[in-house]
Amino acid sequence: MNVRWRKLFLGIGLAGLCTGAAISARDASWDPALAAKYLDSRQRDWFAWPRAQSADGPCVSCHTGMPYLLARPALRRLLNESGPTIYESGLRDRLSAHAGEKPKGALQSVETIMAAMFIADNEARRKTFDQLWALQQTDGPLKGGWQWYNADLDPWETKDQFRYGAALAALAIGEAPAEIRNTPDTEQRIRALAAFLNDDLTHRPTHVQLAVVLASTTLPSLLGADAKRAIVDEVLKKQQRDGGWSLDALGPWNEHPSAPASLDRSSSNSYATAFTTYVLRRTGDRRARGSVSRALDWLRSHQDRATGAWPAVSMNKSYPPGSMEEKFLQDAATAFAVASLASQ
Repeated sequence: MNVRWRKLFLGIGLAGLCTGAAISARDASWDPALAAKYLDSRQRDWFAWPRAQSADGPCVSCHTGMPYLLARPALRRLLNESGPTIYESGLRDRLSAHAGEKPKGALQSVETIMAAMFIADNEARRKTFDQLWALQQTDGPLKGGWQWYNADLDPWETKDQFRYGAALAALAIGEAPAEIRNTPDTEQRIRALAAFLNDDLTHRPTHVQLAVVLASTTLPSLLGADAKRAIVDEVLKKQQRDGGWSLDALGPWNEHPSAPASLDRSSSNSYATAFTTYVLRRTGDRRARGSVSRALDWLRSHQDRATGAWPAVSMNKSYPPGSMEEKFLQDAATAFAVASLASQ
């Protein structure tokens, strides 16, 4: 951890992150303040974890940082907090550092996509999108998309999930200012991106299909109405009787022989339910309202009232108890659950 962040965190307790006003906003059916405490505590640990460090602050991960930046503003509004947490600011500072000038590396495209999603400063955002377009592939199997991180780790870091990463880029493009989005060059690049995302889409993992549906909420030209309807209809058919979705419903996934013995891919799962609900809520599809309502009830009833999290275990391997990696899927599950519930 660099000196500036060490000084910021010195003496800051988690109790100070939840004000009296925030606690008074507690919903009787789930505990937003406790969820905030969990998410902030995980960021505290992430900011201190040596493997996440760089000279510009901790990296913004698919599992802990990115979902946190999606969810925490919604919690802030719900809890009547006065401003962003130090962790939100720190992650955004990392993304803004050397915007458009980061050296080449295995995570360059990933970080650029994250920066496009979350940087607010106009000049830094312009540089970020210049870099995003420079990194977009112009030929080969990734034509129209971007290099993504492949560590054979579901649900985000496998070859099958490269289109998940491209869908996040599309989500950012759709939310970009008109001066960035509405240019002849950009229109051509968006067409290439749409072709990449739609290529054999019906045979991609449902997790990827949902990500493309999510991207189409900001970039409607990305997905035709019939294709979007077909994906949503298929997802609704896979909803469990209890209102949740299973991990298998979002597959197919890679086989992971070292996955925890407690992993159950066929029953309703916190991450699968939270991510699916988040996407369906963003679509505003009337046909999904009843399913979304049941899914929200499932989420309300499955928050761990001791930790504030929505429990989930790794799909890939058993990590040592108490390790940072042990809760990566739980971090994402909790953030997407919060983003779904707090937006009501």
